[in-house]
Amino acid sequence: MSIDGPAELAARVATLDTIAAVLPMDRRDELAELLTDQDIETLRHLVNEGMGANTLRALTSDLAYLQAWSLAATGRSLPWPAPEALLLKFVAHHLWDAEKRLTDPEHGMPSDVDDKLRIQGFLRTVGPHAPDTVRRRLATWSTLTKWRGHVGAFSSPALKSAIRLAVRATPRPKRRKSAKAVTGDVLSKLIGTCRTDNLRDVRDKAILMVAFASGGRRRSEIAGLRKEQLQPEEPIYLDGAPPLPSLSIHLGRTKTSGADNDEVVYLTGRPVDALNAWLALARIESGSVFRAIDRWGNVSKRALDPKAISDILKQRVEMAGLDPAEFSAHGLRSGYLTEAANRGIPLPEAMEQSRHRSVQQASEYYNSATRRSGRAARVWE
Repeated sequence: MSIDGPAELAARVATLDTIAAVLPMDRRDELAELLTDQDIETLRHLVNEGMGANTLRALTSDLAYLQAWSLAATGRSLPWPAPEALLLKFVAHHLWDAEKRLTDPEHGMPSDVDDKLRIQGFLRTVGPHAPDTVRRRLATWSTLTKWRGHVGAFSSPALKSAIRLAVRATPRPKRRKSAKAVTGDVLSKLIGTCRTDNLRDVRDKAILMVAFASGGRRRSEIAGLRKEQLQPEEPIYLDGAPPLPSLSIHLGRTKTSGADNDEVVYLTGRPVDALNAWLALARIESGSVFRAIDRWGNVSKRALDPKAISDILKQRVEMAGLDPAEFSAHGLRSGYLTEAANRGIPLPEAMEQSRHRSVQQASEYYNSATRRSGRAARVWE
């Protein structure tokens, strides 16, 4: 950890606060101790340059983890540039053979390093890391090295070979981000737990309905949603029915859009009512839409952390009598496409709302629903 005094830490906290609107963080005090002045200055520069909020969140998370690991493993902050030996140590600590660990306790991440990271909340699961996670963190490390004007050893043959061999030794079955999709019937059960007019029930109902109906928005997009992104639209008129309220959500730059694209999705009917009810009850006229609520019923000015979206969903899953281990926030995204297939909505139309760019990825969820009830599955009926 940094040995700077209270004044230096307070200055870092203040700097983090200035970029919190773009880069929401619920661990700012810890990050102020963990990250160096140069780290925080880099983040502020990227915010000013207009880097996407989702990319910044991922970069900050990776940088914080790398700094915490370096302190735990070497007793020092990350060196710039990092020597090849440190990169190889990172791979050895994160990609290892679980079976070999049973007979060789020194194999993989040392127990003292593991303990330090676990106490800080950087490690939550047991076992080797996913290869994609390790590659992503190394890529972040490499990018930051270049931004600081250094040339790293990230393309060295030794590092590439170490990763390749380690991945072979740590086979991991590919799993979906959410074991079960939050389809319409499941969503109805979750919304059914939001029975009262108190702040938490009204907020959580709005979160669930907006996240689902807007095409299965990612948890970071819901957590980072701001009032300024909402635009009222003309009501939708249907024959023989009252007009339905409508609004558009301007997502701006997203994970799959180009730098200059303003992605737009639409809400109609009950999700709009649920969202407006929350905004009115919480008296939100600008800034973050979905915010934390303390135990005294006070609404924070800060945006919810993306992880809080998943926590809220799991809490509502448990309240509905379902198994929280089987669902995550990503289940809203897969659930939207699954529900669209169940209702016979053409895939291109569903993708316009979900904003999927890959037909192959979107059709994985879509086809699972249509195949189950299709003619091929009923050939022996």
